[in-house]
Amino acid sequence: MEKTREKVEIEIPDMNCASCVAKVEKKLNGVEGAEATVNFATKKASVEFDPELAGEAELEAAVGAAGYTPVLAGNGAHKGRADGHDHHEGHGEGDAHDHMSHQVASLASLKARLIVCATLTVPLVLITMVPGLQFDYWQWVALALATPIVFWGGLPFHRSALKSARHGGTTMDTLISLGTLAAYFWSLYALVFGDAGMVGMKMTFEWVPSRDGALDNLYFEVAGVVTTFLLAGRYFEERAKERAGDALRALMDMGAKEVAVIGPDGNERMVPIEELSAGDRFVVRPGEKVATDGVVVEGDSAVDESLITGESVPVEKVAGDEVVGASINTEGRLVVEATRVGSETALAQIARLVEEAQTGKAPVQRLADRISSVFVPVVIGLSLITLAFWLVEGSGGSFAVSAAVSVLIIACPCALGLATPLALLVGTGRGAQIGILIRGPEVLESTRRVDTVLLDKTGTLTTGEMRLSGTEFTEGFERGEVLGMVGAVEDASSHPIARAVADGIRAEVGSLPSVEGFRNLEGLGVEGAVEGKKVVVGRPSIEGHGPVPAGLDRFIEESEGSGMTAILASVDGTPAAAMAVRDTVRDTSPQAVSGLKGLGAEPVLLTGDNARTAQAVADEVGIKEVIAGVLPEGKVDAVRGRQADGRVVAMIGDGVNDSPSLAQADLGIAIGTGSDVAIEAGDLTLVSGDPRGAVDAIRLSRATLRTIKQNLFFAFAYNTILIPVAMTGRLNPMLAGAAMALSSIFVVTNSLRLRGFKRSS
Repeated sequence: MEKTREKVEIEIPDMNCASCVAKVEKKLNGVEGAEATVNFATKKASVEFDPELAGEAELEAAVGAAGYTPVLAGNGAHKGRADGHDHHEGHGEGDAHDHMSHQVASLASLKARLIVCATLTVPLVLITMVPGLQFDYWQWVALALATPIVFWGGLPFHRSALKSARHGGTTMDTLISLGTLAAYFWSLYALVFGDAGMVGMKMTFEWVPSRDGALDNLYFEVAGVVTTFLLAGRYFEERAKERAGDALRALMDMGAKEVAVIGPDGNERMVPIEELSAGDRFVVRPGEKVATDGVVVEGDSAVDESLITGESVPVEKVAGDEVVGASINTEGRLVVEATRVGSETALAQIARLVEEAQTGKAPVQRLADRISSVFVPVVIGLSLITLAFWLVEGSGGSFAVSAAVSVLIIACPCALGLATPLALLVGTGRGAQIGILIRGPEVLESTRRVDTVLLDKTGTLTTGEMRLSGTEFTEGFERGEVLGMVGAVEDASSHPIARAVADGIRAEVGSLPSVEGFRNLEGLGVEGAVEGKKVVVGRPSIEGHGPVPAGLDRFIEESEGSGMTAILASVDGTPAAAMAVRDTVRDTSPQAVSGLKGLGAEPVLLTGDNARTAQAVADEVGIKEVIAGVLPEGKVDAVRGRQADGRVVAMIGDGVNDSPSLAQADLGIAIGTGSDVAIEAGDLTLVSGDPRGAVDAIRLSRATLRTIKQNLFFAFAYNTILIPVAMTGRLNPMLAGAAMALSSIFVVTNSLRLRGFKRSS
């Protein structure tokens, strides 16, 4: 029997750079039985582990050993077996809100530091860079202005660098801390022990030269400006991450806050949603949100589920029907028995999918993290080489320090650290807003290379709802009278085909007569008495039909040949009419197929239905290749066969029978209106059920991957070009800091362009 593995999320709020990721991930993966993925953007580690070999304490200790503070997410609300079944009760929404609160507090702290530092930096730059504004002993004022900027404003960088140093590691914050402190302490040394403190401006603004040119240069403005630039970059990064989480917050806010629970005495009482338990019965009045997932036990109404499914037409609900939390009751009063609460609801599962998508990591990001872990010590070495070279060369300490500090600052790979996680965060957040849930960003690489798409028929290309599409009558029977009798009998049945016939007839003739002696002929049809006549409706082979006239027989044969389901209606034992019912092709399916072709992907219809029905649907939507009549294992074989031919295969489906092939495919796209099993097996979920979402999903994934590559290219090119320039001493440290900040701004703005991604339809 396969061992049960557990999964836990650990927040690491003091992880500040991509280099940190490699350290934490290495420590966590060093724990026996643990497999960890760490994401810089969300500052979270997702760890799957064997509880017999390791526990939460060991995982927390590993994070601590890397020099960071671990915070277990939600006291178990997010913890569960790796097979996806929760084994802890709890409200996952609370954990998400706690994480968001931490993000808001962190953003507020950064904003405060940025405002104070910017306020102090402006006069610092002015008095150090504009001779006309300088006065006697202005250098000491510069010291006073720079000190809080470097030590209070730069505290997050120094704290992180110190933690890393204690554990024998280096991060990007190490570069930031070393660069600003080197500039500050060099200036302080020149001010106290050199001649910089004696340099001033006479009242006549005549420059007074120093006695020794080696120790008269100050870099307080460098330390101040670089710290402020970096704080600005980090602030905008945090703000971008917060904005990228708008979709998750919107999902969390969709749910009801209070619920009217029916107590044992039959009376209603309002309670907070957190107090609702599975098995409780609650009331939903017209206009109110359904508090949680459940089953209707009393009443009937139309429920607007567009918030969850994307379908704009309200769905009729009667006793025994399931309802989804956060949907809106539009008409009658409903009494619902809660079946899933808290982290188990459909709304919470969607929110969790969004969060998981934002904490996953693509192979591209692992590459960036590995490079960063090597990059930092190499840059420190280059900085030391630069310092030693210019000292030996005889250019003086001031020039040597300036060049060395420039190397440290220009090499800080903040843009590299932002390049991947920010693009993933914005891309997956935008996907959630338009109804595309990306389970994990590792999906992106497969999405880019997809060249074959297998599509299920029922519920994917079709609505899964039957509709009356044609009728034929025996000569001598009046159309309106026959339709009324057939509609009356079918209206008493709950079978999908009967509902389709009754609805179609009602739309033509209006109200239906009453039926007496109704009886369901299981698996065959129905019968009853209408206006004193016996009416039998069902399969053509059912007993109770007399000889079928040639006209009706021909209609039945043609209908079945076109993939429709034919039924025969008899009145007092004489066949009176034949009717054809078909699963309705979605209006958007032909556009979806055309869009997939436009992306270079070959569409193939894959269904368990019969070949004639499958071919009829394929012809209507524009698919040439059809694989019909296959069982679930046959669908898996179809996927594997194409993969063996070197194809990159996507599978789109909605049913339980599609789940094995969804899991087997390189990219599984689940229809959100389908089964939970299919959704769990898929990599992407189309919330609305519109197959055109598959086109948008592939387009969005490719756009996100393209943005990542653009970001990485710019970050690498920037460091590659400017590090040698800095080593020559031709790059002023302050200008280096500005250039580095601008590179981060480029990455942020380039990633945020994904927020403007437009649907193709």
